Amino acid sequence: MQTDLTIKQAVQPVQTDLSKFDTGSYHAGASKLKVLVWYFVNYYFFNSAFPWPYGIKSKLLRLFGAKVGVGLVIKTKVRIKNPWRLVIGDHCWIGESVWIDNLEDVMIGDHVCISQGALLLTGNHDYKKSDFPYRLGKIKIESGAWIGAQTTVCPGVVCRTHAILTVGSVAAKELEAWTIYTGNPAEPVRKRIIKE
Repeated sequence: MQTDLTIKQAVQPVQTDLSKFDTGSYHAGASKLKVLVWYFVNYYFFNSAFPWPYGIKSKLLRLFGAKVGVGLVIKTKVRIKNPWRLVIGDHCWIGESVWIDNLEDVMIGDHVCISQGALLLTGNHDYKKSDFPYRLGKIKIESGAWIGAQTTVCPGVVCRTHAILTVGSVAAKELEAWTIYTGNPAEPVRKRIIKE
């Protein structure tokens, strides 16, 4: 009986142990006070149903270290983790309920549309380790790209110029320029052609 138990224990794989998780060497990129103050600003001005003017939101983002171009349209219920890790170009649109979960840098070019409910996800966890540590990757969305509604852009992904990620799709790898992607994981379906 004791031998059977010992054999079972010997062949059991190592299991996830979330009690061992810590952030390791990760740092938010700002002081604890700045992170705390941003929490309240984000809650009351960005993740709010009240339609604060776009200009006020742009100024607040800049105040907290984001690089923001001109003409930003940023709707209600938007969540931004760390504005000091955010670059937004000129004339971009950020739709309702977009979540920029930027534990790492997110760079958005000019004339980019990020539609409602999209998730820009710069971090996940290393499932091969029992303590489930962070795995982070920067996201870059080049000029003219369109990130559709209810989509997810995964850590480390680059969306090349004028690429489109269609509704509900998941970008787990680079999106080529001037190409339309759909599905989970997103795959190319055709070229993007813009007509005057």
